[in-house]
Amino acid sequence: MKSQLLPKGHKKLIHAWAFYDWANSVYPLVISSAIFPLYYGALTLVKNDQGIVINDTVKFFGFNFNNDALISYVTGIAFIVISIMSPLLGGMADYIGNKKNFMKFFNYLGASACIGLFWFDLDNLVFGLICYFLGLIGFWGSIVFYNSYLPDIAFRNQQDQASAKGFSLGYIGSVILLVICLILIMFYDTFGFESESLPTRISFILTGIWWIAFSQYTYAYLPKGNRKGDARTKDLVLNGFRELKTTYKKIKSSVGFEPYLRAFFVYSMAVQTIMLIATYFGVGEIQWAEGEANTGLIISILLIQLVAVAGANAASRLAGKYGNINILIVINIIWIGICTYAFFITQPIQFYITAFFVGLVMGGIQSLSRSTYSKYIPEKEKDTASFFSFYEVTEKIGIVIGMFMYGFIAQVTGSIRNAILFLILFFAGGIFLLLRLKLKIKN
Repeated sequence: MKSQLLPKGHKKLIHAWAFYDWANSVYPLVISSAIFPLYYGALTLVKNDQGIVINDTVKFFGFNFNNDALISYVTGIAFIVISIMSPLLGGMADYIGNKKNFMKFFNYLGASACIGLFWFDLDNLVFGLICYFLGLIGFWGSIVFYNSYLPDIAFRNQQDQASAKGFSLGYIGSVILLVICLILIMFYDTFGFESESLPTRISFILTGIWWIAFSQYTYAYLPKGNRKGDARTKDLVLNGFRELKTTYKKIKSSVGFEPYLRAFFVYSMAVQTIMLIATYFGVGEIQWAEGEANTGLIISILLIQLVAVAGANAASRLAGKYGNINILIVINIIWIGICTYAFFITQPIQFYITAFFVGLVMGGIQSLSRSTYSKYIPEKEKDTASFFSFYEVTEKIGIVIGMFMYGFIAQVTGSIRNAILFLILFFAGGIFLLLRLKLKIKN
């Protein structure tokens, strides 16, 4: 599909950019949150006839690991690799001016890894976890370059709405594919399958195909980038570092830029940790009736995704009226209320209520955080990939710290529930830093 050059601010260009959320959001929903975690659990847990777990240990490279610990280690290592890799790649992409090719590479890497999960079983544990690892690298690697296009394709007064549109399309698109996959899995015998295993693994293939196929519309309209140097130069890595250093100096010298990153880092630790542990909290802390846990968790995930559409659009409209920082402060306050309520819940209906409000503020805080950061980038700045690599690194390091804190607290206290108290502290810290940022800008 040949690229079509459209001017910045053009509705078709903004829509094409936002449509990549429709393409890629199937990965975090199907692979990170819904079907793959349940498949991995079923694959690595041994239960007796009463459904009680009698063995949760798997052998990996000759060592025995708890199944949850193993997937957590792989996830953590992937995020560390992304944190190290993203800034350098962002600088290199800005230097040679081909960030669309970088975005494509990670897109196709992640989607191919999803397809590779079709062959994931205990006999192919290493191969399966490598695919899981590469899927994380591919998804988050492509997001660096995708997000960096926001200030390129939309003017500042369009960026809140454009960011919300992207997340909204992502929430809707991912739900559509998840429902298709769930129909295949739940009614497997109707489609001629002998068990749930094959349609579950087919859902991984569908995720990869969906991601690649729908991303082509985005690539047809996104500009390639702004060339500064020669891609064949021997000093490409060195120039990537130089580009990164220049960007960091611009962030340091800009009023409010670095303080916003600090605030984002703190509250994002809590947001991302909640998104990653929600399923585990629902399994371990909610008193489901026998056989209802998986269904209840899927319903909760779908509820979060659909409500998040309204949350993203509401946050965009309110930010236009009251200002981005003010709305982010309010959203963080609501998060504290949700966490306080979640600390006491035990029943499924309470979990559904929590899921509703989580979806509402999750959509708002994700879309508004991205567009707020974009607005700090100078209007005529060309090196947007380098700028957004700092945003992504801030988020990923926050995830690693948040997950470590969650695991440490759960290990020491014996309960996931106690980790919620520290999440409240993260949101409170985010509010404090956002209020300081307001004062700094005002003065």
